[in-house]
Amino acid sequence: MKQMLAIAKHSVLTVLTLFVTALVMAQDKVDVDINATDTSWYASPWVWVVGAAVFILLLVALTRGGRRSDA
Repeated sequence: MKQMLAIAKHSVLTVLTLFVTALVMAQDKVDVDINATDTSWYASPWVWVVGAAVFILLLVALTRGGRRSDA
């Protein structure tokens, strides 16, 4: 009985492996153009600099907001 169960598990894993391999091999090839220019707003460096600055300011404000000065 244990041997039949082991064979069944092995068969299922083999079929699943073949299925996943077929899926991976069936993927379309993607044409990548290295010289393409991206005009998206998130591709601009200044957007990332401003976003990082805002994030750091919020982080500092939230961490300092819990402190109370006794002086």
